[in-house]
Amino acid sequence: MTDLLETPTFKKPFEAAPLSADVEIVPAIEPLKIVQRPFFIEARELLILAGPVVVTQLTQMGIGTIDVLMLGAYSKDALAASALGLSLYYAMWVLAMGPAVAVQPMIAHILGADRSNMISVRHAVRMALWAIIAITPFQIAFLWYAGDMLKAIGQPEDLAANAGLFVQMLAYGFVFTTAFNVLRGYATALSRPNAPLIVMGLTIAFNAIVAYALIFGHFGAPRMGLMGAGIASAASFAFSFIAMLGVIFLTPDLARYKIFSDFLTPHWASFKEVIRLGMPIALTIIFEAMFFNVGTMMMGYFGTDSVAAHQVALNVVALLFMVPLGVATAATVRIGLAAGAGDEARIRRAGGAAMLISLSFMSLMGIVLALAAPSIIGLYLDADLPENAEVIALAVLFLRIGAAFQIFDTMQVVASLSLRGLKDANAPMWIAGASYWLVGTPLAWFLAFHLKMQGMGVWIAFVIALAIAGIAMYVRFIHLAKVDWRAAFRRH
Repeated sequence: MTDLLETPTFKKPFEAAPLSADVEIVPAIEPLKIVQRPFFIEARELLILAGPVVVTQLTQMGIGTIDVLMLGAYSKDALAASALGLSLYYAMWVLAMGPAVAVQPMIAHILGADRSNMISVRHAVRMALWAIIAITPFQIAFLWYAGDMLKAIGQPEDLAANAGLFVQMLAYGFVFTTAFNVLRGYATALSRPNAPLIVMGLTIAFNAIVAYALIFGHFGAPRMGLMGAGIASAASFAFSFIAMLGVIFLTPDLARYKIFSDFLTPHWASFKEVIRLGMPIALTIIFEAMFFNVGTMMMGYFGTDSVAAHQVALNVVALLFMVPLGVATAATVRIGLAAGAGDEARIRRAGGAAMLISLSFMSLMGIVLALAAPSIIGLYLDADLPENAEVIALAVLFLRIGAAFQIFDTMQVVASLSLRGLKDANAPMWIAGASYWLVGTPLAWFLAFHLKMQGMGVWIAFVIALAIAGIAMYVRFIHLAKVDWRAAFRRH
């Protein structure tokens, strides 16, 4: 708890340090440009890095979206089973994300302090991969019994059994998807986000073809339905990792760090830092992910229609969320570079620009969701089928509530990843734990079951918990970075 009260200190730049390459000398006769230029230069650099990251996030989400769309066309029972299975799968996936995402701030701080320090970058990547290799066997063992666990908490037997089979197929690709995220973080931290973008573009095409074949039995493949979707996703995870390796070796700016050189040689200082940063980050992510997964579990008590509607609405909101997540990921790198160089003014500008850009976009999307919810849901489910009527009505309701909670979700992710750029991992962990589990989960249960609001109550609890988390994390960032919106627009 003492970490909540501590303020990280940043190294001051060397005397007579050159100006950042991002900052231009502006003549005194252009007072308007003097006021605007530093902030908007930072916003431009942030967007240049964030653009490919956002598209990569969207394409990575595309794998799950393809499964949702195809399974929705296959049957609503298969769609509901996939939703329950994914609720457990992603719990393990986000736990493994801790070491993967710890790579970004570590590399950013290293390069911010010394652009030529290739050895430390290599150590960071290598030890992150070590951490992944160490923890994934336990997670795969957990996933193998997903169906039994779902039955144990009272989920319908057929639904739980199908969900368990789906997760077992996904488990075969688990180590590949987590290792891919380490390599992706490495490329992004080096400001080479196009590398993972290329890989994910190829992966989504691969997944679409294999899923189409195995779910519906095309191209001579057996008709496997839900099991086919799991096999296709696992194969796609392996494909993405192998393709990412190839892109790294073929990209000179990435290959020159020789991240696999002396791979079996430990560097315990870097390994400890991966764990020190990675585990609180993982717990922060898992607190939020499991909060949403518990919401999915609650939906199971209200029937297949509620689960399917919840899955569709959550998928729409999650797709839009990839934009602020991509911007926030870029902010982690930009803030980490500034912190490594001791440039506190640039820390403030990067954090402010990320928040302004993300909230502006999601506010606009909130209006679109509120007005066009029926048309959006119609892309997932056939409105002409009578058996889909209840699912569509619920999904429209959830999506309109989602138009509100995505604003707060944006605030919390930008603030959390900005803090990550400062290597402040413990405070976001405590805030997430309190917001989602001391407030959000009990509130969801109370609204859904005691006030008999069912799925609507769960989604209202999402809004309130995210609002608490978003505001608290942003206040934390303001405290550490001494954010002043007026000062953000001044020349430093």
